[in-house]
Amino acid sequence: MTHLEALSALSASQRAALTQTNTRAGLVHLGGHLGAIAVTGTYIALQGPLWGLALLPHGILIVFLFTLSHECTHVTPFARKELNDWVGHAVAPLILLPFTWFRYFHLAHHRHTNDPDNDPELAGGGRPTTWAAYLRYLTGWGYWSGNARTLWRNAFGTIEAPYLPPRKHAAMRREARILLAVYALAALSLLWSPLVLWLWLVPVLLAQPVLRLYLLAEHGHCPPVADMLENTRTTRTVRLVRWLAWNMPYHAEHHSFPAVPFHQLPALHKHLKPHLKSVSNGYGAFTSDYVQGLERSASRPPPQP
Repeated sequence: MTHLEALSALSASQRAALTQTNTRAGLVHLGGHLGAIAVTGTYIALQGPLWGLALLPHGILIVFLFTLSHECTHVTPFARKELNDWVGHAVAPLILLPFTWFRYFHLAHHRHTNDPDNDPELAGGGRPTTWAAYLRYLTGWGYWSGNARTLWRNAFGTIEAPYLPPRKHAAMRREARILLAVYALAALSLLWSPLVLWLWLVPVLLAQPVLRLYLLAEHGHCPPVADMLENTRTTRTVRLVRWLAWNMPYHAEHHSFPAVPFHQLPALHKHLKPHLKSVSNGYGAFTSDYVQGLERSASRPPPQP
């Protein structure tokens, strides 16, 4: 059964319940996420005992704001569209991700999921298939350098990707210039205070590999087919990881029905669970399988001329 066939089995009342947004649920979750960042950030700023050990969890909390930004592109965490947009723009500087640009990049990813010719996530060579590419991917270099180039191009160059609507080019140019100004001010602040270094730059660099491992599981080693229950992976994991990632480990469910807000994805999972085709029993299991694939690729003899 494909995702379309599985969703067609839902009644109108079930669809209405699943797609009901809830601002309170979104604000409670957002408050918890930002509160955790405030706690770890305060501990670092006050240089509590062994404060350096807090840099990684602090960074993980920050980089996983990516999953919140992702949800805001779908206008699902909060009932009011304006609130989704405000939150998406507010977290953009912390994760080097211009929100207006990302919305259309991500919608193109949904339209062409795992299509090697049209999915923008696969542009530039796709997912890593060799050890060298895998290790480079884990550093986050592709993410940071790619998004920095996007910012500069949007601010001063030509915006030309086919999935970026011309009516939004001015907004993308404006947001890119604002973000570049924010980063310039952050760099200047280092002349009199190291807070930006220890509360943002070092933590997000340390934590980016964790986010890369998480994101690779969403579609890595999934086939390039149209069925969202097959081209996207759901990963079974603990409640803390689901909370940190705004329930996005239910990723096949999300791709099958993107209008379902994060807090309703467990309910959608109950409907789609019998039909899931790409599932991993945790991120450790997925990573082990992926690495074994790299090892097989590395040991394969080169093609004969």
